[in-house]
Amino acid sequence: MSLRLGDTAPNFKAKTTIGEIDFYDYLGDSWGVLFSHPADFTPVCTTELGKTALLNGEFAKRNVKVLALSVDPLDKHISWIGDINETQHCDVTFPIIADEDKTVANLYGMIHPNASETFTVRSLFVIGPDKKVKLTITYPASTGRNFNEVLRVIDSLQLTANYSVATPADWKDGEDVIVTAAVPTAEIPERFPKGHKIIKPYLRTTPQPNK
Repeated sequence: MSLRLGDTAPNFKAKTTIGEIDFYDYLGDSWGVLFSHPADFTPVCTTELGKTALLNGEFAKRNVKVLALSVDPLDKHISWIGDINETQHCDVTFPIIADEDKTVANLYGMIHPNASETFTVRSLFVIGPDKKVKLTITYPASTGRNFNEVLRVIDSLQLTANYSVATPADWKDGEDVIVTAAVPTAEIPERFPKGHKIIKPYLRTTPQPNK
């Protein structure tokens, strides 16, 4: 199964390091990040989970709940968390799914047979409170993910969900944004009272409206 943007993220029940969860119940009205790892006790994954734990406050500030997944069993996950906390100087408190039968991996298309027939690639899904897929990123097993980029994209997704704006290349929270084409130029002053610039008729910018 290949999930695309706008698709409904499949629900599932799974064993995790914090107990059995129902995915939808766990998310509630929050945003979600679900990301997979090829295997436990692997070096790149250890740094990724550590980085995520260190950014826990940033995810919480954005009303985002994080879940990791590996196809290894629960007892290995629990043992591995000890290594992650020790080596990355963090405290992993978010759940790690034990997906031994690959149910979740198959639901989310996390196994790419031409890369590996048994292990998940580094898939990452951002899921909105409406349970729709808002972002998908897939990295090869050899490349660690940039979690500050994940936070940046979530900032953009949450902003653009509430205002008729888009974010330009390399945008960071607090910088100017683009007024979407759906907003006539004549309506910009009323809808964006902080001011605006018309660079081209199709490229209009305004200060970030929720700051």
